[in-house]
Amino acid sequence: MPIKSRIRTIPDYPHEGIMFRDITTLLQDAQGFRKTVDELVQAHAGVRIDKVAGIEARGFILGGAVAHQLSVGFVPIRKKGKLPWDTMGEEYQLEYGTDEVEMHTDAITAGEHILLVDDLIATGGTAEAAIKLMRRAGAEVVGCSFVVDLPDLGGRKLIEAMDVKVLTLCEFEGE
Repeated sequence: MPIKSRIRTIPDYPHEGIMFRDITTLLQDAQGFRKTVDELVQAHAGVRIDKVAGIEARGFILGGAVAHQLSVGFVPIRKKGKLPWDTMGEEYQLEYGTDEVEMHTDAITAGEHILLVDDLIATGGTAEAAIKLMRRAGAEVVGCSFVVDLPDLGGRKLIEAMDVKVLTLCEFEGE
């Protein structure tokens, strides 16, 4: 069964007109979860990856599993104020206002090759901020992997314009 068919769509969540792509149905399906992680890992065979970074919160689940399969460390990228030690942050634009992502200052060593993982790419703002943050720490971001792409929102193009390869496993039209 294809990965896309295991993702639930919830209309009008969190706002009217939004079709929320819920991967929890994929994660609770043992075969679907395994297939997803395998595809995220296999796409990077032969690529040097020192650590996997995951964006809060579903990126922690997927990124942790990918890091485990690759036998590398994991870097959590969280919303501002959620990490308990010294952090560095990167602000990004929201539809109305700004937000910020952070990571620990010692999470990445300059020169490390990092794979960024999250569940979905929409406008790409959070992933863009995460890439800028990791680059400021001296990392080379070797790719971004997402389960879902919403191509109408342009996130993939934004990340590719930063010279970062993007892998997605399925896409949904619209928002």
